[in-house]
Amino acid sequence: MSKPPFLGLPPTVRARRLPTARGEFAVLEAGEPAAGTALLLPGFTGSKEDFLALLAPLAGMGYRTVAVDGRGQYETGGPREESAYAQPELARDVLALAAALREGGDGRDGTDGDASGEPPVDPVDRVHLLGHSLGGLVARAAVLLDASPFASLTLMSSGPAAVSTVQQRRLKMLLGALGVMEMAEIWRAMCELDPAEAADEDTPPHVAEFLRRRWIRHVPEQLAATGKQLLDEPDRIDALATVLRDRAEPLPVHVISGSVDYAWPVRLLDETAVRLGAARTVVADAGHSPNAERPEETARALASFWSGDLPGK
Repeated sequence: MSKPPFLGLPPTVRARRLPTARGEFAVLEAGEPAAGTALLLPGFTGSKEDFLALLAPLAGMGYRTVAVDGRGQYETGGPREESAYAQPELARDVLALAAALREGGDGRDGTDGDASGEPPVDPVDRVHLLGHSLGGLVARAAVLLDASPFASLTLMSSGPAAVSTVQQRRLKMLLGALGVMEMAEIWRAMCELDPAEAADEDTPPHVAEFLRRRWIRHVPEQLAATGKQLLDEPDRIDALATVLRDRAEPLPVHVISGSVDYAWPVRLLDETAVRLGAARTVVADAGHSPNAERPEETARALASFWSGDLPGK
């Protein structure tokens, strides 16, 4: 679980609803697309706030950066049925989000602006796609469906297949609880079983309250469906490599992580980069969430990759 280092929005960051052809999504957005536009997908139990510390630095480097709550996450609602969160459905949401960003408006005609009545931004050619953890699996699925909207793909702390054995045990406990307990009850149990994972004594009270509120506002069926994906995900790296190889023009890929990771061993992330011919960044002194733990270093690495200074094949 990512813990944002702060929650107040910097002056360059705004919260809004982004209309798309598949519904509205809650986003945090910063910057103008002078150097490019990036779409950031959070991980399991996460939200757009996990990227909050990245937004202002990336805006300062010339990137329009949009972090999103996916379907059923935190401030983006969703149906109370697991089928709505099948991976292909989530991948189609990503394609709709990319279309909305590329067209500069509502994802349909590029002229309507957003729900606040503000005018649309200028259209962009293609979008840099980044997925953290579970978001990386969804980003990969979107590229396998249609790679054409994207300028690059970044897999952040996201492995080739199912999560580690230790994480599988935790997920199975959570999935069992989702069927019989209320969300608030599960949160209390999580805090008692693993305070460091939820909100320990070093977590500021307002961040701890945010983590509790975010958890409760997730749609339970979204957690159930995506938790099963983390347990059952097949290795699709070779399929991705084939898509990348057969494209008329290269799609650069970047594998970035901390120097330790509890969800996928770092050696697996190293191997994933080799199999994809991808650029590889290891952020020192960071764990599963370099976006929140070492945001300045992570932002520099992302901008370097997007600008072509850290090339992926």
